[in-house]
Amino acid sequence: MINTKELLIDLDKLTDGEKEEMIKLGILSEDNQLKQYVYPSLHRKRPPIPKQAIHAPEVINEAYNYKKPSSFSRALSFDLADHKILLVSGTASVNEMGKPEHIGDFKAQTWRTYRNITNLLKAEGMSWHDVVRTTNYLRDMERDYAEFNKIRTSFFRWLELDPLPASTGIQAILCWNTLLVEIEAIAIKKINN
Repeated sequence: MINTKELLIDLDKLTDGEKEEMIKLGILSEDNQLKQYVYPSLHRKRPPIPKQAIHAPEVINEAYNYKKPSSFSRALSFDLADHKILLVSGTASVNEMGKPEHIGDFKAQTWRTYRNITNLLKAEGMSWHDVVRTTNYLRDMERDYAEFNKIRTSFFRWLELDPLPASTGIQAILCWNTLLVEIEAIAIKKINN
């Protein structure tokens, strides 16, 4: 059972609303005590689909290793029928030590982001030719979209991608103010039998 020291929240400083919702989720008892997690009975009958976290430690650290940890996998793969699906989390210009790279240089950050995703794809035996969708987050769409599109188009042309992945661009506040671009990707490959 997890102990309260492993949580990132202070159970003695919960708002009334937090306490109410955590009780309803089964996390807390009425007297503010942490309850043991009970594995859902539905998964005893139907196990969840097996998933595997994918890593590329030579270029990007794990999010839970940040000074202030984040709770997500860099990428997650799973098999669906005869296909492997890879979901790449929002990835930015972060190095293997968990530090931002190329602060203030939008173009270099974009290239580093592509390098990080390329290595996550390689770790699962995939390439950009397996990518079917990207979601692209830019801190300042008005200022940076033209440069982003030049780099993306150049990279995809160099890769000779055809067809191109489906894509969406969104202006967003990213997790660190030093990050100017973040990209998510979905890749699919047929499993060789």
